[in-house]
Amino acid sequence: MQNKSRVETHSTTILAVRHQGEVALGGDGQVTYGTAILKADTRKIRWILDKKMLVGFAGSTADAFSLLERFEAKAKNFPGNLPRAATELARDWRTDRILRKLEAMMIVVDAEHSLLVTGQGDVVQATDGILGIGSGGNYAVAAARGLIRHSNLSASDIVRESLKIASEIDIYTNDNIIVEQFGIANNKAVATPGQ
Repeated sequence: MQNKSRVETHSTTILAVRHQGEVALGGDGQVTYGTAILKADTRKIRWILDKKMLVGFAGSTADAFSLLERFEAKAKNFPGNLPRAATELARDWRTDRILRKLEAMMIVVDAEHSLLVTGQGDVVQATDGILGIGSGGNYAVAAARGLIRHSNLSASDIVRESLKIASEIDIYTNDNIIVEQFGIANNKAVATPGQ
């Protein structure tokens, strides 16, 4: 029996940067299926819980939305406790047969934490406050680390510039970039609109 190869959906670069009292999360808008660009302006960054958390997702779009809905339900069950909500989702991901088939990853940030939830049900917190996922994630992370070390840019500017650099290297990332941020005042998120 011949093994049919599956057409891969490549959909994005998402980057989170925590720097100088700000947290910014951004992503490009490209969704690619096989060798074709399906959409150039998909929004992959979402505010949840009355703008207390930001979520960015990469992977299969339908799977990412399913994962986002499940995470938001967990976050409502554990208000103000992002690590617990992410850990509970990861536990469900490992034990639920349907969730295990989801091909998506997400980055979730709040005033205190930046977490990566992987397709294997892992929860990872960044040591340096920089997280990247998607096909251009590693390029964006490298660019962000360089900009933090050698510039005075804000977190949102670092995200925007790093995503632009990733879009120049990764064919599955475009320069239609959306960045959302919140400043941290007295340990509470202060939302500022993205561009």
